[in-house]
Amino acid sequence: MATDALRSQVAAKWQESFHRLNSDAPGISGLMNFSEAWAISTQYLYPWDINNASLDGGGKPFGKDLNVARPAFSLVNHSRRLPALLENFLDDMRQNFYLIENEINQFMERYEADEDTAEIDPLITKLMEWYKSWAPPQELGSTFFSSYTLNFQTRLFSALPPSFAHGFKKLCARLLSPPDDDHAQWDPNIHAEVWKNFEILGLIDRYESIIASVGYEFIENHVLSKCTGEWGKPMLEELRVWMSEKVVPWMLHVYARGASNAEEARSMLQGVGSRFDFHINKTLCDLRTREIFDIIIDFPDSMGALQDLKDCLQRVDQRANLVRSLRKSNQKRLLHPGADTKLILQQYVATIKCLRIVDPPGVLLFKVADPIRRYLRERPDTIRSIVANLVGDDDGGDSLVDENEPIQPLQQPEFEDYTDPQWEPEPIDAGPEFRTNKPGDILSTLVSIYDSKDLFVKELQVLLAQRLLMITKDNSDRVERERKNVEILKIRFGEAALQVCEVMLRDMTDSKRIDGHVQSQKESVVHPTIISRHFWPSLESSDMVMPGQFKQLQEDYAHEFNVFKPDKTLKWLPHLGTVQLELELEDRTIEVDVPPLEAAFIELFADQAIWTLDELVKAVGAVDRSAAIKALSTWVDHGVLKEDPENTFRLLERAEEPSEAVVRERDLAALPVVEDTPAISVAQQQQADQMRVYWKFIEGMLTNLEKLPLDRIQSMLKFAPGYDRSIEQLGDFMEAARREGLVVVRDGIWKLNK
Repeated sequence: MATDALRSQVAAKWQESFHRLNSDAPGISGLMNFSEAWAISTQYLYPWDINNASLDGGGKPFGKDLNVARPAFSLVNHSRRLPALLENFLDDMRQNFYLIENEINQFMERYEADEDTAEIDPLITKLMEWYKSWAPPQELGSTFFSSYTLNFQTRLFSALPPSFAHGFKKLCARLLSPPDDDHAQWDPNIHAEVWKNFEILGLIDRYESIIASVGYEFIENHVLSKCTGEWGKPMLEELRVWMSEKVVPWMLHVYARGASNAEEARSMLQGVGSRFDFHINKTLCDLRTREIFDIIIDFPDSMGALQDLKDCLQRVDQRANLVRSLRKSNQKRLLHPGADTKLILQQYVATIKCLRIVDPPGVLLFKVADPIRRYLRERPDTIRSIVANLVGDDDGGDSLVDENEPIQPLQQPEFEDYTDPQWEPEPIDAGPEFRTNKPGDILSTLVSIYDSKDLFVKELQVLLAQRLLMITKDNSDRVERERKNVEILKIRFGEAALQVCEVMLRDMTDSKRIDGHVQSQKESVVHPTIISRHFWPSLESSDMVMPGQFKQLQEDYAHEFNVFKPDKTLKWLPHLGTVQLELELEDRTIEVDVPPLEAAFIELFADQAIWTLDELVKAVGAVDRSAAIKALSTWVDHGVLKEDPENTFRLLERAEEPSEAVVRERDLAALPVVEDTPAISVAQQQQADQMRVYWKFIEGMLTNLEKLPLDRIQSMLKFAPGYDRSIEQLGDFMEAARREGLVVVRDGIWKLNK
């Protein structure tokens, strides 16, 4: 049962509401007026079907006369029933929103059939027509209107199918891209109305990430089309100019909506502009990272791309990707058995130069170069390739060392000086093994592949010996060229390291002087190169003996030499050098320069016309059978000898008509003879050969003690007779034994490979 107080309170509320609605009119006339105003208001606001509506005489839907509805809105507002009117309106819109949904489905079905954006553009136009037709008048206030807009957008987003996002993206891309016709005038301002509709419908905020992706993809496509393979000039600034001309006007519609002046628009675009500039840098950086191997090959013509890469890496954190990409490309395209050592060295030098431009502190170079250096260290001909380039013995034409680079001594690794006022801490991405060093010259970097420069010095001695022994009386001026080379190398390696080379050069001068004296006493056709046995690299020995007149010439020359130098003895190396021959046969004369073995064989045929292979080999001493066959083939090719039957050779005093099989040999005598490289072992192989005499000692140690570190092996070998090798030389020998499968090493401990 209600109390009297409650009854009184309810009655008071009823009277207050009645008076508010009745407006103090007599009777219920005010209530009748409010009821009529409510009906007019709801009828005006009712969401009508714009495709099928009854029109009044003025061409408007019935009940849509604002002049009639305006007093009604005022009365409802005065009666404080506007919230109720809004709630009623939103409920009517909910019940009639199926009209819009049906229209959306019709457009989207047509779009999904052929994915033509021509269906998306009119759909947006139609949605705007629905939105404007259902929109309440401004007289109802901003709260009423914003509630309608929010409700309309929410229901619209729930009605749009998933395929709409794809179509909307294609439409945005079309609005951003210029027309295909190059002669058509493209003005982004003509799309201002479209973007305004997007904003009203809430599509810009709803699909902000999609719109941004359109801009990103547009930038990516332009960067890839304009910059791929274009390395000669920097492209970054050109791309930024393009963005300001083509992308920024588009951005104004999207991200600077409502800007009243240029300064306000610039402020609104600051954040998004920074993101788009970052994307230009990232896209260009990714492209150059993918191209980095070919950019290095094209250096120095690719300086523009390197400058772009340097600038982009300062903005984009892609250093790890660059290192990973370049190491992967090197492993796939460079560090494999099919690549020539010289090519690997050239690419390594180009990598050094390029990465010093991109990253002056050297962190990137340190990370990229390590696999290349380790691979080159395993290659047996790396030292020879570097040294050959140093002394100008490289026929490729591409020098590893820049001719414009000043000649300077080899630089040793420098320790950090923390008292230096110019000292800077190591870069943040530097590994624990990285040490900041001042950039040295290229040669110092190449030599640092190995722990000691002694290997290079020994190889220099070997290569210089080869070049000196190839000098003939016709090109004796090359001695001076070699002397100049040695003077340059002294600057790099030091005076002491090249003392042996000085002795070799002095031997060449002395040899010429001695030969001149001998020739003045007794003229001879023999012109030997006389060298000091103890200062020259070990030459390949041979038991070959020159027969006939050659032997007599050697003995005569040796006699005159002993007269001039009684304290010295000549030891001939008859398998080295070149012999100029003139063969007089019955019907022809042949002039040819040949190695001594070929001359020795043909000399034997002066005594008898037919020899077997075994007889020839026995007559000149113990020579390799394969070398003998090769030497005899030279005379067969010249038509001087004929093999018939197999391994039996006959002198042809009269030339035979050549068969088709040997017609290609007809003009061989006219071709220049290529001088064979003197049989001098490379420095590493020399050391290995000399060390083999100590292998039995090492094998015995590892057999008894199973495993030993290198320094322990060195200390035990010092008890072996005549052992005077350094631990570095021992390490080279053990590494050669490992490659032959004799030993294995793990964590610096060596043991036999059982």
